[in-house]
Amino acid sequence: MRFICLAACIAITLLSSQVSATEQEQKEAAENKAEVLEEKAAEKGGDLPVAKSEAITTSEVQAVDPAGVAPLDDAITCLARSIYWEAKGKSSADMEAVASVVMNRLGHEGFPDTVCAVVKQGSESKNCQFSWWCDGRPDTVQEATQYAIAKEIARKALNKQLNDRTNGAMYFHDRNVKPDWAKKYLKTTETEMFLFYKPKGGEAR
Repeated sequence: MRFICLAACIAITLLSSQVSATEQEQKEAAENKAEVLEEKAAEKGGDLPVAKSEAITTSEVQAVDPAGVAPLDDAITCLARSIYWEAKGKSSADMEAVASVVMNRLGHEGFPDTVCAVVKQGSESKNCQFSWWCDGRPDTVQEATQYAIAKEIARKALNKQLNDRTNGAMYFHDRNVKPDWAKKYLKTTETEMFLFYKPKGGEAR
């Protein structure tokens, strides 16, 4: 009987280690793919479809930062957290639109060429482009389901599988506020919670 219990414990341990190894492999695959995809997205004329072999899969993206506590140093985590903190609990249209704004900024004149740099832009001067990054509050995830949704939207955005419902917007604000800067830009569309804009002359400010 003791031998059977010991054998069962060993089997469970081996199975757990195999699952952990698989999750680690999926995480690394997703992060490596995301790095390539953000580089391509930042290039001029980088609108070609993503090859199936280069696309991040659903299981791969969910293996990245599963607890929502990892440092923001890879494209998936930075994009997913931005979607999460800007639009968690909102409609999928709101969340997808936030993702599109980040991707539209990527590599555009006046903006950085990596997702994390886009999300963190302005923090050095306390003039953050995305308010959640500079609000002084913890950036760890609080709702696992909402974060899983945000990661799936981030996956589609990086894979160029997300329809840009913002029509090329690079700015947005909550519809309950009326910032002065909005007057300088062309409004492209609205969602339930946000209004979206792009530069009138095509250049970021």
